[in-house]
Amino acid sequence: MPISYPYQQYGGVWNLSSQANAQGAGTWAVPPQPYLYSWGSGTGGKLGLGNTTSYSSPKQVGSLTTWSFLYASSSSSFAIKTDGTLWAWGINTYGVLGTGNTTNYSSPKQIGALTNWLNIAGGQYFTTAIKTDGTLWSWGLNNYGQLGLGNTTSISSPVQVGSLTNWSSISGGSNDFMAAVKTDGTLWSWGHNNYGQLGLGTTGSYSSPKQVGVLTNWSKVTVGNASTFAIKNNGTLWAWGANNQGQLGLGNTTYYSSPVQIGALTTWSSINQISSSTFAIKTDGTLWSWGYNGLGQLGLGDTIKRSSPTQIGLLTNWLNVSGSYGQFIASTKTDGTLWAWGQNNYGQLGLGNITTYSSPKQVGALTNWLSVSAGQYQVLAIAKH
Repeated sequence: MPISYPYQQYGGVWNLSSQANAQGAGTWAVPPQPYLYSWGSGTGGKLGLGNTTSYSSPKQVGSLTTWSFLYASSSSSFAIKTDGTLWAWGINTYGVLGTGNTTNYSSPKQIGALTNWLNIAGGQYFTTAIKTDGTLWSWGLNNYGQLGLGNTTSISSPVQVGSLTNWSSISGGSNDFMAAVKTDGTLWSWGHNNYGQLGLGTTGSYSSPKQVGVLTNWSKVTVGNASTFAIKNNGTLWAWGANNQGQLGLGNTTYYSSPVQIGALTTWSSINQISSSTFAIKTDGTLWSWGYNGLGQLGLGDTIKRSSPTQIGLLTNWLNVSGSYGQFIASTKTDGTLWAWGQNNYGQLGLGNITTYSSPKQVGALTNWLSVSAGQYQVLAIAKH
């Protein structure tokens, strides 16, 4: 019989892991050899290539084939290997890498010796992670209580958030706040809350996780600069927080401090936000965008902002979409191709140039891309060989 190799998907990023649980999405008939690639801005060594050079085309990071999960932050990069170990590199301000110091690293550096890391998220200078036992951990900057530890003390090594073991998914925002879903379907948030982005009906910050409402049917959550989006088990899409560019998709620029439904559709599958621009994929594989579009990052061929979801082209094979603080997008399709668009000042689109594009452009001709994560002017991706 062929070897069954589990894979998981978190926040639009494939997690190849032998530790897949009930969240597993399926199995690979043949185990892939996942190589790690990076490109874009090399500031602080965040490409992991042993230097601080910027590259406009994908470059392989080392020769290992054991990479499982990727997370590109604003100035730092993180990855989990198939053995469950956690690695980090790049700028280490406030100890965001979790290495117990504030030293920058230009090559992957292991965080501790544990082998049960599962998922990573965070903001500009703070990081949060979930382990396979369902526990939640955080480290880095904590000026607004974004670490969820009940205080505002910054730390440079992972510290457990409470003692619960039912955390399922997490997402961090550049405006120093977090949102998470538990295995019981409840939604939680904490940290900075100046625009109501925590969804608690207030604008006060919290240094410990607070439940958003009382519902138990939340499935996924993602946060951007100062806005939050969540999908329920019934496929409906909800938003709250800052809305100055129409990024909530509600047809207006009104701010909301509690969840508001976007339209009436029940076919939303995944959601991602970069700064004030929002992207979502439906269950039919179509890709949609709205919000700020000054650099063509909505992928609609122009620079006109939208306050309601607008479809990008007519294709139905979009798989995942990733974006962060750099006003650009990287996305994979079900055929294994990789696409990018938006700002390209550091070559972060991977197209071999620094030209900005307002429509999706294919990165090379390969069809072996498994996952992609976009940070601030840098991209991490896994390709199978």
